Amino acid sequence: MNKLLRIAKENIHNSYSPYSKFAVSAVLELNNGELIKGINIENAAFGLTNCAERSALFAAFSQGYKKSDIARILVYTDHDYFVSPCGACRQVMRELMNEDAEVILANNKDEFKVVRNIDLLPFGFTEGDL
Repeated sequence: MNKLLRIAKENIHNSYSPYSKFAVSAVLELNNGELIKGINIENAAFGLTNCAERSALFAAFSQGYKKSDIARILVYTDHDYFVSPCGACRQVMRELMNEDAEVILANNKDEFKVVRNIDLLPFGFTEGDL
């Protein structure tokens, strides 16, 4: 986890968050050890903003990786408290990551909180609902 946290801390400086001033960095770890980074990217038309978690996941899938390739994701903010993924990210994570994949929340005190993906959205809308 420490390696993921170090990379997330370096990556947070790439956040484009001029409106909220709330930078978020995510690092996705694949089963093969590869790491894929994401940051939040805001837009003056707020609905077009993309979160760090979705940025990392979309980057992974854009490179040809699939749900079965993803081991875990670390979500970092430069605050002394934990920040959990928003509802949109939870829904996307539920679809693009295995239910048992680790979601690691990290803060600037180098503390971690680890949960399973399914625990963030236990009754998520899935392909089984279609």
